[in-house]
Amino acid sequence: MIVIEHHQAVMAHADWLIDLGPGAGHDGGHIVFTGIPADLVESSASLTADHLRQYVGGQ
Repeated sequence: MIVIEHHQAVMAHADWLIDLGPGAGHDGGHIVFTGIPADLVESSASLTADHLRQYVGGQ
C-alpha cells in the first residue's frame, strides 16, 4: 500500500519512506531520502527528518 502522509505517527511506523523535497512547489519534487524511518531520523538531508526526529524524541 502507498500512503501519502505527513502525520509523524504514520511515518514512524511505516515499513519504508520516500521523502520528496527539499521544499514545496517549485522547490520540491526531488527524492531526498528513501529508507526506513530509523535511518531518516539519523539523516540531516530533509525537513521531514528534523520533524520526525523531534516527534520520536518526544514520545
